[in-house]
Amino acid sequence: MGLNLRLKDADATLELGVLLAKSIAEAEIPPALLLQGDLGSGKTTLVRGLVESLPGADMAEVSSPSFNIFNLYPTVPPVAHFDLYRLEGMPPDDALFEQMEDRKTLTVVEWAQFLDRKLWPDEAILLEWTPSNTGRNLTLNAMGKTAQGLIDTLSATLKHFM
Repeated sequence: MGLNLRLKDADATLELGVLLAKSIAEAEIPPALLLQGDLGSGKTTLVRGLVESLPGADMAEVSSPSFNIFNLYPTVPPVAHFDLYRLEGMPPDDALFEQMEDRKTLTVVEWAQFLDRKLWPDEAILLEWTPSNTGRNLTLNAMGKTAQGLIDTLSATLKHFM
């Protein structure tokens, strides 16, 4: 079952990133975050809120990795931030799979819809943005036991977004 949230603005999206970071930092093995949504929906804003609230963020400058495909932030846990927008119809680089296999790294993939579903990790949270008249709707779906536990824990914290 998915968790449906309502993000009224960029500040709410940043706040959600901070709350996700707190929960993920407590996980022994962080699930991947797979982000889907239109241009400007808030994917990179969420990643900025998440990364900037992790230890080591003072050494990280979050930006959309559209042109270099992936950024690695020196946080705890390390965050590998991929943007597959420019790869539509092409297979991703091996770096994506190496980072997804690194169980100590939090892998975040923007434009996950451009990655064949067969290649998605077993443990992940799919975040799907949909537009609305005011703000954005966001659905979080867990894939795997760890991801579901994280969503279950988060649901009490995120009541003001529902």
